[in-house]
Amino acid sequence: MAEKQKILIVDDDANIAELISLYLTKECYDTTIVEDGQEALDAFNNQSFNLILLDIMLPGIDGYEVCREIRKTSQIPIIMLSAKGEIFDKVLGLELGADDYIIKPFDSKELVARVKAVLRRFSNNASTTDTTKKTDSTNVVSYPDLTINLSDYTVQYKKKNIDMPPKELELFYFLASHPNQVFTREQLLEHIWGYDYIGDTRTVDVHIKRLREKIKDHELWSLSTVWGIGYKFNAKK
Repeated sequence: MAEKQKILIVDDDANIAELISLYLTKECYDTTIVEDGQEALDAFNNQSFNLILLDIMLPGIDGYEVCREIRKTSQIPIIMLSAKGEIFDKVLGLELGADDYIIKPFDSKELVARVKAVLRRFSNNASTTDTTKKTDSTNVVSYPDLTINLSDYTVQYKKKNIDMPPKELELFYFLASHPNQVFTREQLLEHIWGYDYIGDTRTVDVHIKRLREKIKDHELWSLSTVWGIGYKFNAKK
C-alpha cells in the first residue's frame, strides 16, 4: 500500500482547520494542524510534509513571512488561504513563491481539487527534473550574460546570481528555451502551472512583471510583450 501523503494545515481558526482536515482525511491524506506561524516553521523543520495549506492572517509570524522563510530552503508546494480577496494579496503570495491561492470561504470540492492538482504538478516536475539530471544537461539554457539552470533552480545574470521563486524561474526558463516563439497567457498557464490550474491570466502578467524588474533587456535578447496575444523571449540570431 502506498504511503499516505502528509499535509500541514496552518490556521488559527480551529473550526476551519478541523473542517479542512476532515475533507483531506476523507481523501486519504494524513494531516497535521498548527495554529500560528512559529508552530508552522517548527513543524516544517522537524517533520516531513508533501504540501502546506497556509493561512495568511496568523498570530505572531504571518503566512507571508512563513512562506518566505520556507522558500529559503525548500520548494515544497504551498497553497495560501485567505479571507482577503484583493488582487494585491494574491499577487504578493504568488511573488513569495506560493503555488496557489484560495479565497475563504471555499467549496470543499474546490479545495481538494486544488490540493490534488498542486501535488500532481509537483510530482510531475520532480520526475522530469530527475530524469533530465540522469540523462543530459538540456535543462540549462544560456545566452550572453544569462544562464538559467532548471536542475538547481538558479539564474545567473551578468555574473550575479538572481533569486527567483520556483514558478518565476520555470516561466523564464520555458520562454528562453523557446526563443522567438509567441505564447498566449493561457498556453503559459498550461505549461507552467498545469492544464488543471484554477487561476487566471493575471498570474502570468504578475510573474512577467517581476522578471522584468530583475532581468533587464539585453542587446542580444529580451522579454517581449506581443500585444493582444501574450509573450515571447526575443533572441537575435
